[in-house]
This record gives sequence, structure tokens and C-alpha cells, in this order.
Amino acid sequence: MPNDRRSVLALLGGAAALTLAPLRGAWALDARQAGVLISTALDEVYQVINSGQPPERMYRDFESIFVRYADVDVIARSALGPAARLADPAALAGYTRAFQGYIGRKYGKRFREFIGSKIEVTGARPLKSFYAVTSVAYLNGRAPMEVEWHVSDKSGRDKFFNIIIEGVNMLASERAEIAAMLTARRGDLAALTADLQAAG
Repeated sequence: MPNDRRSVLALLGGAAALTLAPLRGAWALDARQAGVLISTALDEVYQVINSGQPPERMYRDFESIFVRYADVDVIARSALGPAARLADPAALAGYTRAFQGYIGRKYGKRFREFIGSKIEVTGARPLKSFYAVTSVAYLNGRAPMEVEWHVSDKSGRDKFFNIIIEGVNMLASERAEIAAMLTARRGDLAALTADLQAAG
């Protein structure tokens, strides 16, 4: 993935609650709500970026944002691939916790690149069984880039579960990386989970 796209993904990865609300029917989520979700998540990301806090505190804050606005279970399972269906529930839960911390550190470490930048939400539309929220990223000294967020309420809360940056799919990128890590550990989910706790 080109560096500019990696940089945007780094910022957006930090913009991603596990507490459950009452389940709602299909299409209870609408375009306005989907756009507001992403705008709110981005506002929180920029508050962290511009806070001047120590890096370790920022990583924890990015992880908290990710948990609050992203469908962590869906993203973590998708990244793990077929192994998720075979995993023991307790082992899968441990991996998911490690994955969300890994994401917070991985993308949070690049926060300095985004001081003075901005991402503007430009619209939202229904797409299949979810909403696609469109936005434009303006990074310092770089051409604007189109960013699309996929938002659903299937978990019982409005959450984003994927980001497309000029055709580059976040879920696919993470799936390839986690698959390589799991293969290197000969399919040992416990070993992968232990390594994710320190990686990123």
C-alpha cells in the first residue's frame, strides 16, 4: 500500500463500543446517523492527536476510540479468517482483546503525521445491508484522498466495520497481515495472541 494510503489508514485505524444496546430492526440506521458516527469518531481522534499527551497515553486513547466506534468483533474475526470459526470462544475473546490493543498501538504510533490535517465527511448512502459514508482526507503536503467508511447497526449499535481508501480495503489488508502472522506461528492462536499483545 502506498505511504499516503498507509498514513490515512493509520489515522482512521485510531478512529474506531462493545457495550450492547437493544437490538434494532433492519435499516433503523439512516444516512444522517451513519455520517454523524464517523464525524464524531474523527473529532475524538483529532482531540487525541492535538492533546500533547505522552505517546503511551495516546495509544490507549486510540484503542478506546476504536472500541467505541468500530465493530471490533467483526473486524477481528475477519482479520483472523477461517481460524475464527474453529477457535475456542475463550481463546477467540483473548485474541480479540489483543487485536484491539494492537490496532491502537499500530496506528497510534503515526499520530504525529496528522497534526494540522483534516478529514471531512461529504455524504452517506445505503449500500447492500449497510451504509457507505464518504469523506475526503486532506493531509499536509499531499493530494486529497477519498475515504469510504462502511457502517452497520447489526451488532445492536451503530459501528463502522471497514474503511476503503481510494480502493484499498482495510479489512483485506489486516486479514493478509494477521494471516501471515498466524502462518508463521503454525496456526497457534495462543502464540499469535501473545505476540499481538506486544506488537504494533
